[in-house]
Amino acid sequence: LLFVLGTVSCTLFLAVNGLYSASDDVIELTPTNFNKEVIQSDSLWLVEFYAPWCGHCQRLTPEWKKAATALKGVVKVGAVDADKHQSLGGQYGVRGFPTIKIFGANKNKAEDYQGGRTSDAIVDAALSALRSLVKDRLSGRSGGYSSGKQSRESGGGDKKDVIELTDDSFDKNVINSDDVWMVEFYAPWCGHCKNLEPEWAAAATEVKEQTKGKVKLAAVDATVNQVLAGRYGIRGFPTIKIFQKGEDPVDYDGGRTRSDIVARALDLFSDNAPPPELLEIISEDVLKSTCDAHQLCIISVLPHILDTGASGRNSYLDVMLKMAEKYKKKMWGWLWTEAGAQSDLESSLGIGGFGYPAMAAVNARKMKFALLKGSFSEQGINEFLRELSVGRGSTAPVGGGAFPKIHSVEPWDGKDGELPVEDDIDLSDVDLDDWDKDEL
Repeated sequence: LLFVLGTVSCTLFLAVNGLYSASDDVIELTPTNFNKEVIQSDSLWLVEFYAPWCGHCQRLTPEWKKAATALKGVVKVGAVDADKHQSLGGQYGVRGFPTIKIFGANKNKAEDYQGGRTSDAIVDAALSALRSLVKDRLSGRSGGYSSGKQSRESGGGDKKDVIELTDDSFDKNVINSDDVWMVEFYAPWCGHCKNLEPEWAAAATEVKEQTKGKVKLAAVDATVNQVLAGRYGIRGFPTIKIFQKGEDPVDYDGGRTRSDIVARALDLFSDNAPPPELLEIISEDVLKSTCDAHQLCIISVLPHILDTGASGRNSYLDVMLKMAEKYKKKMWGWLWTEAGAQSDLESSLGIGGFGYPAMAAVNARKMKFALLKGSFSEQGINEFLRELSVGRGSTAPVGGGAFPKIHSVEPWDGKDGELPVEDDIDLSDVDLDDWDKDEL
């Protein structure tokens, strides 16, 4: 019992009378103050993780104090008793003493200090790191997740498209937004978060480009923004949640690679995107702008209005609209024209020989097309497009190797067609009886 008590009292003595005291310029750091002092700080920090019983730490102590005094007001110098605060040492992978880490612009990624153990060497390393930090700021690189408009727009840093959110900025950016948000809640000390960080950053850039900013990737430091962490019940890191207007947030439970994240983001985008427009080919501009802007353009040639009436035509258009909705993730263009209105286009696509309605899928970059061979119905078109989407189906070159001349026509007015009005013929002077006799 005396031995145990002696051990406890010795430990307490070392903790209280550790290698540093309040009279030094070395700032003592603990799990209680580390986040506020270091992680939330704009300053450059040099932090020593030590154990009071460690001989190397004891020899470093006077040099560390001397460096702290020299750097006072320029660079923050701190120390963690990692023997007493093993959780804090563990968060930063401390396995030996002393371990010195530099917390620069990106507090999420501390760098190991590998230099000499003299005050001169420590000061030189600190000033070198400080110079790098200042030059990064000057060039617009934040070094961490982008936390401001300037660094995002400057294009500096590979995390420029990850939007840093806080307790103050979250609601006005996310809650009432028409866009979809994928938000990562992270902790700076979390190893899994550090592994995710480059994947998240790369995905953010790709998603921004592919969705034209309609799906946004963001990050929240949950150790700092505790209102948000509490509101959304964040208990592990990283936690990724998906926010869509008018819906409760849902957890993202997919893979942690760039491709996994991008795939889910594109699914979210297409689920929320309106179906593509179905345009009538009334001019060359409509055809070219649609086909040039999309991987494929789906062109239907519908029967003449006199053959179907408005209701018949609308039923064909409804089928096309349903298919456009079904395949909207493919980002294809959708067009239609009336039989005979664009006869040159029909010929170039091999349409017309087997009746109407007809459908062709055209790749304008390669000037190749595939024809619908099945029925012009949801089932028939679905099978045709499904084959195309997986790279199957026979194709042929567009006749002439380019789109033919497109005629400007009046758009359909949505009404039934009318027969052309012919001139009335006056038959009053014709002797039908004589005509019949002659014919006989």
